[in-house]
Amino acid sequence: MRTACFVDGYNLFYGLLANTEYKWLDMPALLSHIIKVENPIFQPEVFKYFTSGVKPKLATRGTKSVEAQNSYIRALKAHNVEITMGRHTLEPARAPRYDGKGTQPSRKNQLDIWKLEEKETDVSIAISMYRLAAKQSSFPIEDRINHLVLVSADTDMSPALQAIREDFPDFHIGVILPHREGIKRTLPGSLQNQAHWMRQRITLEELKNHQFPDRIPTKKKPIIKPDYW
Repeated sequence: MRTACFVDGYNLFYGLLANTEYKWLDMPALLSHIIKVENPIFQPEVFKYFTSGVKPKLATRGTKSVEAQNSYIRALKAHNVEITMGRHTLEPARAPRYDGKGTQPSRKNQLDIWKLEEKETDVSIAISMYRLAAKQSSFPIEDRINHLVLVSADTDMSPALQAIREDFPDFHIGVILPHREGIKRTLPGSLQNQAHWMRQRITLEELKNHQFPDRIPTKKKPIIKPDYW
């Protein structure tokens, strides 16, 4: 069963990789491993990664964080991953003040903040999944992708999965939650309801065993794992 994977990069990083030594993740290899464990008939062939560029002013390491992200995106491209970039917006806003546990939110007690939001990623993933499903009927049966895997815990994706299940009932849907073992998280039931199967957590051993090499050769400049990555 030919398979296409759609990865929410922001969700993957903060749900699975942040505060670990495994950020130089060989994502296609890890997902292929998980999908094959789920069912050996699944054949992962298409990998699509959706993210937004780091804002250096807000990054821990400034421009070095941007360079690290660019290196990782180059590594993904070198392994035939399709990249779709969204954007971040940073705007002045107001929010209820938080003075500690027990503080009740109030419109009368607010303060000025900078509001950082990732834009376009969710919509891009939803449209890309739906368009891929819609195009398959124009291909010979043996060439069709009929299995879609979403890598995200974002319940905003549930309506897109529901639409695909309703409009293309022969399509098979899987969900891999980017949740690391040892961290208790709420199971997104609306995603589970739309999936034929779901992997709820990823082990540290799996992360350790699926890392890119420190040096990735390319036809141009080799890709080097950042020292602090």
